[in-house]
Amino acid sequence: MPPAGQTLRDASPHTEAMQRDLAGSSVDALGKQAAAIAAAWSAGARASTTVGQERAALRLLGVSGVDRDGRPLAASVLDRYLAPDARRLCGGITLPMAVAMAEYDLSILEVALEVAAGNIDLGLEAELLEDPERRARAHRSASAMATAALARADANRTARRELVALLGEPRRPLLGVTLESPAVVDAADEAVAAIAAGAGAIRVLVPPSRELADLSARSGTHVEPWHPAPGSRGGLANFDPAGSPVPTGAHRALLVLRAVLDDAGARNGRYVRLVTESPALAAPDQAVIAAFERVDLVIADPLREIVSGLVDPDRALADHAFAHRLLARGGTRVLVPASSLVVASDLANGFPSDPATRSGRALALQLLAVSLALADGLLPDSVVVGALPAWLGEEPRAPARAVAEVALRRELFPSHRMAFLEPDSALVNEWHALVAGVLPDAGDVKLLLCCGSTGFAARASALRAAVDVAGAIALSRSRPVLTGLAAEHREATLAVAAETLEGLADRGWRWLVDEPFGIPTVRIGAEAVADRTSDFDVLAPGTARG
Repeated sequence: MPPAGQTLRDASPHTEAMQRDLAGSSVDALGKQAAAIAAAWSAGARASTTVGQERAALRLLGVSGVDRDGRPLAASVLDRYLAPDARRLCGGITLPMAVAMAEYDLSILEVALEVAAGNIDLGLEAELLEDPERRARAHRSASAMATAALARADANRTARRELVALLGEPRRPLLGVTLESPAVVDAADEAVAAIAAGAGAIRVLVPPSRELADLSARSGTHVEPWHPAPGSRGGLANFDPAGSPVPTGAHRALLVLRAVLDDAGARNGRYVRLVTESPALAAPDQAVIAAFERVDLVIADPLREIVSGLVDPDRALADHAFAHRLLARGGTRVLVPASSLVVASDLANGFPSDPATRSGRALALQLLAVSLALADGLLPDSVVVGALPAWLGEEPRAPARAVAEVALRRELFPSHRMAFLEPDSALVNEWHALVAGVLPDAGDVKLLLCCGSTGFAARASALRAAVDVAGAIALSRSRPVLTGLAAEHREATLAVAAETLEGLADRGWRWLVDEPFGIPTVRIGAEAVADRTSDFDVLAPGTARG
């Protein structure tokens, strides 16, 4: 800080240089602290398995579709296997399925249908794994299936690279739009119109899983199920209107949307990215879909699931560790938003937090989420960072705070691209003005994502103009030194972020989100995570676990 009586705005160049040096050291320390916590959490997460991982493993190996009651087949098979004894989870389901395939001479899909119907007891099949010869045969069979599935992910990665070379890249940053139609036939038309208006990325919101709905109901909360709009058209395409409406975020719908985006992109001279965002407990399933249907970007954050979704931390971290590994294999990027809002201690104490406190906690959790993705095997180029918290536009003196938020993230994430996500609020115009103001100093921006397609053409025109002006400004000056409220907000946010990470390192996640109330918080998914004992890894089939 400047000497007494001297304002930040009046600081000399020598003082400004000292500020940058001191700030750099605190930023470096924050990054190292987050990386250390993430390394420990990631190691524990990779040693665990979950219901979500095992369900995703079945889908990866070819268990698709629904059972006779209309439930997802992979979930039905897993429920049948675990119902007599939940402790079976630690050994996984892949090898028991492989044993059953050999014993009955059936494909994995045929075995799944028989298990779901109650005709095959996988528990009895699992006992056969005690025989070394049968276990070795099951390993070979499971490895062959996993290798073929991962080859499909590799092929999609190659296809993406070739299509980008063929169709060309849209101008960066990409302008993105979120589809509003709940059913895929209408959503496909919506996507085509948005692409014609300049969209280079299409976001799809995936509906909640049955597991999330069931567990939330048991904990006393309600998850709004998917339902079509009154005018939603049925089927998967315009030539199939007789079928029931299909959710836009369903796996079979994403397959259709991928083809629609490729076709519309070809007609408009650019490759169009497919972006998905899923609710809690769906990270492993969505990673499989991303690998199989060439999803380009997944919006995902395990810390947000813990804080906002009330998911058990062990479950969330293990699910995302699996997802990160598969997303890295398929070349899908991950976008970590900036908007985990932590206010439990404030509610418990009866005192509202100030803007820097809210921002510092959110920054610490975002930094941890990015560090976890890196620890799980994703490269910095594959992890995109949300630039602004969703609520920032509602804070007092938001423009100065926005300048500080962007500057902090440029310092903390120098090797990452950034994204601006339009908040779902009435302050859309204010958000656009904030983005236009901070873009010149935001560095490498990957995506400007609008929260809906209504009025997108006009918003796209305004955003593109802001991008052009920002580019010209950035080339015409050095990055400015923060002064006034922006500098104060930056320093206070850094201090709170450091305090948050210290608390998490010393006392664990409950210190931040549960303990302030003095009562245990009911969290979902805790019963569906276990220490892994199986020596088979579906994502590395040629390497036996120790």
